[in-house]
Amino acid sequence: MSLPTQDPLMARLMRTPGLLPALTFAILLIVWEASTWLFAIPTYILPGPSRIIGGFDAVPFARWMEHIWATLRVALIGYVVAIVVSLPIAVGLAKSEFMALAFYPLLVVIQSVPVVAVAPIIIVVLGTDDAPRVLITFLIAFFPLVVSMTTGLRATPPELIELSRSLRAPAYREITQIRLPFATPYIFSGLQISITLAVIGAVVAEFVAADAGIGYFIQFSTSMFRLPEAWAGLTLLVAMSLVLFQSVGLVQKLIMPWSLPKE
Repeated sequence: MSLPTQDPLMARLMRTPGLLPALTFAILLIVWEASTWLFAIPTYILPGPSRIIGGFDAVPFARWMEHIWATLRVALIGYVVAIVVSLPIAVGLAKSEFMALAFYPLLVVIQSVPVVAVAPIIIVVLGTDDAPRVLITFLIAFFPLVVSMTTGLRATPPELIELSRSLRAPAYREITQIRLPFATPYIFSGLQISITLAVIGAVVAEFVAADAGIGYFIQFSTSMFRLPEAWAGLTLLVAMSLVLFQSVGLVQKLIMPWSLPKE
């Protein structure tokens, strides 16, 4: 919702997509940089943006790519596994009241367990390769998917369900041709939330046991008081999450534009 304004400059800023957030972000960076110089804040407490850019240069590009790929690989595998597991569970919860009563509380209990606290146990049981990191990523990413898919599948208008049953449509056609298309906006909302959570899960796993990845790099850099490099790694993580989030939205826009919210 946009508020009317009499200021031509402000009106132009509000009409140009992305200009106002970019300007706000630029002002924030300028204030941040000026504050670190004005108050002589030590680099090991809060490096300014210029020092963070120097942190990028302190690490070879090939080494950055190795860490990015390690985190991205685990995040995407855990994300795909979460999608594959969540869809049949959501269909079961939407179709069967018995299954919803029996298993939904169990899912809530699993989600309530702090994954950060369980991560060391998972590492001890499964080892230090990709498998435990993928499992940790899956545990963080799958619950929002189940909730959004189940909500969308259950939100199908009951008259459409009654119509399909009156026509004796088989159960799989009710799911694939009625419930899933109607639930598409909910599903993509869950996919966008879960892709950012998958990145968080991969980083949490790297904090516990890893020899590569952005999370491992940040932990190593802070232990050596290399704060500009740690902030550079954090910046890459934010950029990775934003790119993945926008990629899911782009996929929805390209293949299912009809499911986008009306502006």
